[in-house]
Amino acid sequence: MLCQRQGTFAVQIAKYLGAEVTGVDSAMKLDMLRSIGADHVIDYTQEDFTKSGQRYDLILDVVAYRSIFAYKRALGPDGIFIYVGGSTKAIFQGMLLGPLISRSGSKKMGVVMGKPNKKEDLVFLQELFEAGKVDPIIDRRYPLSELPEALRYLEEGRALGKVVITM
Repeated sequence: MLCQRQGTFAVQIAKYLGAEVTGVDSAMKLDMLRSIGADHVIDYTQEDFTKSGQRYDLILDVVAYRSIFAYKRALGPDGIFIYVGGSTKAIFQGMLLGPLISRSGSKKMGVVMGKPNKKEDLVFLQELFEAGKVDPIIDRRYPLSELPEALRYLEEGRALGKVVITM
């Protein structure tokens, strides 16, 4: 499994489920990715994982900016690619081209859209949190009165984890 640009919960859940995880982010975040279980890390400013020749069974990208065809190139024969977030262009590519690519072969590509949470999934996540198998990585806390500053910080892309707004 490859997690592009953090996805701290995804890395931890994938490791819990037994996956070999490659995390992709900037150099300043690679140690954090290793600390939460990533087996391999790639500095995206130095290496384009879609051109390395490595193939992945699952790519989960929370900050997608590449072409959907670049992600397709990095997938294994029955691989799955999921956009969780990213540029408007990337999301529209996933929404429009993902289903077409998925129908034309064994690779599956798409965008995670808002879906109601299933009770059993939430119970599973609760159990992981309570057992200490998944920990939220909190970078900073801001009071609600500093929300604009918190959003600016997030937009800079330097957050090493979640940014929490306190009431």
